[in-house]
Amino acid sequence: MAPTPSTDLLARLVAFDTTSRNSNLPLIDFVEGYLASFGVESHRIPDRTGQKANLWATIGPATGGGTILSGHTDTVPVDGQDWSSDPFALTERDGRLHARGACDMKGFLACVLAAVPRMVGAGLARPIHLAFSHDEEIGCVGVVGLLDWLNARAIRPDFCVVGEPTMMAVGLGHKAKRSVRVGIRGRSCHSSLAPQGVNAVEYGALMVAEMHRIAARLAATGRCDPAYDVGHSTAHVGTFHGGTALNIVPDEAHFLCEFRVLPDEDPDALVAELRARAEELQAGMQARDPAAGIDVEVYAAFPGLDTPPEAEIARLAMNFADTNRSVKVAYGTEGGRFAQQLGVPTIICGPGSIDHAHKPDEFVDAEQLARCDQFIDRLIDWSRRA
Repeated sequence: MAPTPSTDLLARLVAFDTTSRNSNLPLIDFVEGYLASFGVESHRIPDRTGQKANLWATIGPATGGGTILSGHTDTVPVDGQDWSSDPFALTERDGRLHARGACDMKGFLACVLAAVPRMVGAGLARPIHLAFSHDEEIGCVGVVGLLDWLNARAIRPDFCVVGEPTMMAVGLGHKAKRSVRVGIRGRSCHSSLAPQGVNAVEYGALMVAEMHRIAARLAATGRCDPAYDVGHSTAHVGTFHGGTALNIVPDEAHFLCEFRVLPDEDPDALVAELRARAEELQAGMQARDPAAGIDVEVYAAFPGLDTPPEAEIARLAMNFADTNRSVKVAYGTEGGRFAQQLGVPTIICGPGSIDHAHKPDEFVDAEQLARCDQFIDRLIDWSRRA
């Protein structure tokens, strides 16, 4: 397979290990230098630690409006995965480009960067903005700093394209999410004296049962949108930990759970429902030990996205992608934040399939990168016209 500007840049991007636990600054340094080589000024928005940063750049007139091309720079880990090749070296096999982040979502970033010379030389009438974020994989949290920076400067583009992998279909929606940590404090004693203790695992199990009850209700009586793979809102428990030995009544347990909720429903109402059950159980626990209790903490959250199919950005994106296919995706993106916190009509469209992300031998098809290149070319051509 002959290399292209997009594949060459993808090879450069995947060589940076930007697993969310790491700094993304080496990659940001590279992108800043690359943009500067074409005379494009960029703005770095660091996080509070100074170890990570978002990057913003504008190509074209300083007239306001324009289109954001947005993507995250971080990836999930490769720990414990059995890869056939180095996950941080782009490897081509039968038209598939393998590396960590090749699909999610450095393929899109590579296509955007490869198009920069064309953007610079196009004589744009409408600006094109580049937004590269951090810490998307841990709850879409890093982009908040960028959105705050844009809001403080009253920068309000017309549209946003978030390049998560959709096989270049136009994504119009995704669910909102609340990630919740539940901690149970009990009182330990020898198991032969179990009634004298407060069994944290047992109370934790009752809280898990509450999550199960909510999930069943949402499936049976909640609103359904058949455009989603799972059309109703969901509740799910992912991990549970507690106890040390059979003959010890456990004094601690905790679990992680989540709600994924259709965009026009309220995820915080479900969190409140879980908290109400915690308070009910806690009353019985504290009758035996005032220090016992249950804590329900939302530790990550992002809003849903629900762009109408008749929106101008939906029509334009289908034209750019040369498709009449729109989808609603099962996974969360930063799109909901751009739409709600910045007030910018947003769609999701990018190369590759989410089915190939996060796995060993993650890949994006070279054909998908070519289609993304064409999408951006059509966007540039449209942006030339006032």
